[in-house]
Amino acid sequence: MEAWPAEDVLVARLRAGEESAFTLVLDAWSGGMLRVARSFVSTEESAAEVVQETWLAVIEALDGFEGRSSLKTWVYRILTNTAKRRGTREHRVVPLSSVDDSGPTVDPARFRPADDPFPGHWWEFPALWPTPEQGLLRREVQDLLAAALAELPDRQRLVITLRDVEGYPSDEVCELLGITQANQRVLLHRARAFVRGKLEEYYTREAKP
Repeated sequence: MEAWPAEDVLVARLRAGEESAFTLVLDAWSGGMLRVARSFVSTEESAAEVVQETWLAVIEALDGFEGRSSLKTWVYRILTNTAKRRGTREHRVVPLSSVDDSGPTVDPARFRPADDPFPGHWWEFPALWPTPEQGLLRREVQDLLAAALAELPDRQRLVITLRDVEGYPSDEVCELLGITQANQRVLLHRARAFVRGKLEEYYTREAKP
């Protein structure tokens, strides 16, 4: 596999129309772009069309890339704008600017009440997760994580995908999605809590004799 070039070298190769450079970025980024696009549109086919349209827009706009952000962030910004337009046409818009943060993230019944000698403490600590060496990343768990992400509300799935799957820092996620840091934190916290809960249920079942 080709080593990842320096950003200025990669941009120059892309602008020169070098096929191997396009193959490199398509292979590296298209999967993540598809996951993000799917949060805005109604079908997998529509998401794939968004990704294809994005790459065409990237090719046309490459000469205008000024390097104010990373190339990947710039590509994802084109992607999210394209996906938002498609979602609007499909009457499926993800309202990221308003966040429903009502209600507790974790069931209050799992904590001791105010009149307990240890108020607010866990009644029973969550089950310990295995280490990677014990099989955390085995196929069954990967499938569980994918299913948990699919169950999330669109806004939460989009933010956790960008942060924890694609590895974007919080400031770039806010810039890409046009949301505040506070909104981003709430969405990410709720998404992570939900996914952790699903994993906890799984490992609790696994630990039973």
